[in-house]
Amino acid sequence: MADSGNAFGSKLLSGLIVAVILVLVPLSHVAKYQHWGDLTVFVTSAIAIIPLSIVLSTATENIAVVTGPSIGGLVNAVFGNATELILALVALRAGLVDIVKSSITGSILGALLLLLGLGMLTGGLRYKEQSFKPIFARVNGSFMTLAVTAIALPTLVTYTSNIVDPQAIHRIGMITATVLIVLYGLTLLFSLKTHSYLYDVGIVEADPVSRGVIPENKSMRLGGWIAVLLAASVAVGLESSLFVDVVEDTTGQMGVTPLFTGVILLPLLSDVAGYVTITRLALKDQMDLAVSTVTGDSLLITLFIAPVLVFVGQWWGQPLDLNFNPFEVVALAIAVTVNNLVSSGGRSNWLDGALLLATYFLLGVAFYYHPA
Repeated sequence: MADSGNAFGSKLLSGLIVAVILVLVPLSHVAKYQHWGDLTVFVTSAIAIIPLSIVLSTATENIAVVTGPSIGGLVNAVFGNATELILALVALRAGLVDIVKSSITGSILGALLLLLGLGMLTGGLRYKEQSFKPIFARVNGSFMTLAVTAIALPTLVTYTSNIVDPQAIHRIGMITATVLIVLYGLTLLFSLKTHSYLYDVGIVEADPVSRGVIPENKSMRLGGWIAVLLAASVAVGLESSLFVDVVEDTTGQMGVTPLFTGVILLPLLSDVAGYVTITRLALKDQMDLAVSTVTGDSLLITLFIAPVLVFVGQWWGQPLDLNFNPFEVVALAIAVTVNNLVSSGGRSNWLDGALLLATYFLLGVAFYYHPA
């Protein structure tokens, strides 16, 4: 009975996702070309990105399942945050450099505090206490501490110098991005090759939400999932373009600063699939997978997505120098510290999750009222 109930719930949810995609994706384009107003385009494109991100994440997970642990782990590592990367690239192409820089901060805060906090809270409400391999927390804590320190360097140089040379700050950012992306390669080598036994927790199984969104067929070839991944990526790109075109004017009319838009709104919108995955895993008491997913997300954002945006920005003539608002650097330091304190023991409960979520909420409030 439970299995049939879960199957019915999955089919109902997947049907809603398909309905949203079929309605809101074309509606958002109609709203633009029929001049229904920026607010309508903003709302329809934003909501349309959510189910598309779930489909994109589902395709990534299924490709990982089909290809096996080694290649599958690499696929998850590279495409795990595809929606965030696509949205950031579209915004960078449009010249919204400040919002893109803020979205890097917001994505890291979201992974360290919101994602992990959500998992620990929901899992802790069902189970008295949950455990996971401490290796995830140790590796993530070490790399995130180093990465945040590296990201903070351009800001520290800027605010501790009497004379600021923009070219010097730009060079520091480029060198930092190079070091970070090399470090990401080393983390992949460590986790997928030389010390893969430490990360032997399996690959996230196919998301039940995908059943009905994409017909479940065990004989479905790898090419089918790749086609879904490509189609979803294109659709996310198109919707992101509509969203980015109106985001500044619309949020400005709402009285929301570009800083809050980048730090809070964009990451919340682009990582809905992550919230679904982490909640599902925590409720199934699969905290090893949940924490490893959060670890992979935070490392991917900091060591891969941020450097990629720096390099692409340089190529497109939209320089992104990693010279962040000082408060962003402080917020990142707070997030890393609280995350390390909560997760270092390899055990969690609902109160740990509440602590992480409260930290994220308070930082969000501070960013909302920050005048920058």
